Amino acid sequence: MARELKVLNALDAAKTQWYHFTAIVIAGMGFFTDAYDLFSISLVTKLLGRIYYFDPSSRTPGSLPPNVSAAVNGVAFCGTLAGQLFFGWLGDKMGRKKVYGMTLMIMVICCIASGLSFGSRPTGVMATLCFFRFWLGFGIGGDYPLSATIMSEYANKRTRGAFIAAVFAMQGFGNLTGGIIAIIISAAFKARFDAPVYKDDPAGSTVPQADYAWRIVLMFGAIPALLTYYWRMKMPETARYTALVAKNAKQAASDMTQVLNVEIVEEPEQAEELARREQFGLFSRQFAKRHGLHLLGTTVCWFLLDIAFYSQNLFQKDIYTAVNWLPKADSMNALEEMFKISCAQTLVALCGTIPGYWFTVFFIDIIGRFIIQLGGFFFMTAFMLGLAIPYHHWTTPGHHIGFIVMYAFTFFFANFGPNSTTFIVPAEIFPARLRSTCHGISAAAGKAGAIIGSFGFLYAAQSTDPKKTDAGYPPGIGVRNSLFVLAGCNVAGFFFTFLVPESKGKSLEELSGENEDEEAETSAAVEYRAVPAPPA
Repeated sequence: MARELKVLNALDAAKTQWYHFTAIVIAGMGFFTDAYDLFSISLVTKLLGRIYYFDPSSRTPGSLPPNVSAAVNGVAFCGTLAGQLFFGWLGDKMGRKKVYGMTLMIMVICCIASGLSFGSRPTGVMATLCFFRFWLGFGIGGDYPLSATIMSEYANKRTRGAFIAAVFAMQGFGNLTGGIIAIIISAAFKARFDAPVYKDDPAGSTVPQADYAWRIVLMFGAIPALLTYYWRMKMPETARYTALVAKNAKQAASDMTQVLNVEIVEEPEQAEELARREQFGLFSRQFAKRHGLHLLGTTVCWFLLDIAFYSQNLFQKDIYTAVNWLPKADSMNALEEMFKISCAQTLVALCGTIPGYWFTVFFIDIIGRFIIQLGGFFFMTAFMLGLAIPYHHWTTPGHHIGFIVMYAFTFFFANFGPNSTTFIVPAEIFPARLRSTCHGISAAAGKAGAIIGSFGFLYAAQSTDPKKTDAGYPPGIGVRNSLFVLAGCNVAGFFFTFLVPESKGKSLEELSGENEDEEAETSAAVEYRAVPAPPA
């Protein structure tokens, strides 16, 4: 029945129109905010340590204790994981549109509240910040399955991959904007409230006004999300949800008639037959037979990718310091350190992150998802080994720029690779009634990897020499050995990619097997009619 519905055929065959670009912007601004909020915290953690954990007797600036640093950096991922599972499930139960506005308002409220974190002691401020960042992550988590599903169900089959990739590519601009805002804020405060470097005046190197700088950076993320709320509420429910899940083909045709500016009228017989169809659930034998390996492939690939991706991204400032690309902390004041960290992250976003996303947009419907993901894992492995094997070479004077170039290439092939495709494919290959749920499960597996990467790398990347570890941290395996571990994750991701089907150029119903349901029911009905009635 899915194949015969005129509204779905019209969506699959539709030319690229203005509503496609509108949907990309509306869904993409959610991901812009997601990336801004999740990565902006890495720009201000050094500043938080100087403000709230200053030790007058120490020769080095204050830093967040290991448990506090892990909580501040990782708590949003815990919320994101929960939000992906909950809102993914809810999107299939209540509809994409109804849930879409909820996630955005949670993000806006918690984004502002994060910047207003309060407390009479440092632990109080950090606890409040972690509380609001958890719920911020919860809202962000809902945006993953809903944005991907909405875009896939609105798109035509010829350019569907590029449209979903364009939504995800807004993360690159979120990262870039986070860096730019932090540069502007830190530069403005530094110019207005100049301070000596830490080794000259430990207490005076962090001016009281610096406490406003990190709050402004975090709260700015609410602005783009708030601007798109009205347009999210104006979007009609996707035709595939209305027709295939809510079983209201007439309403789907009416909604898409307005969107596509083409008259679509569904035949009553088709709509009635659709409403009578029985459908299998997530925990059924039929789902395990048809999509069990697909779900295993999407979850494991996303899990492995995010271990490598987030462990690098969240702690790139520590990697820069390790290769002496950033000055020593005691040779800078607090705002200067924030400024230099922000410059470094902005440069990586501009040169390595954004190009990778848009290479995916331009090539995904030409060479396909499978090749991009396979190639991405391969080249990430190659460049990580290229960083790890001659690591001591990269840390010697004169070779730091080469390290940064290699490091940027790992980000390029993550984004022109599995970081994009693991988001796209789960929104295409599962049935409409389970699409949001399965995407949420896949995305939650990814965030579990991000939690392991972000928490684990804090400890793993510490020097093997106890005298060279950061304050409060036990000895680790070092940056070099950590890069070997991350390369191993990429190798495993390469092989699990073979469980994921190619979805280029196929309709969602063809990929999910919903057309096969129809064919099976049709043949069963023919056989039933062909059997003569028994004699009375």
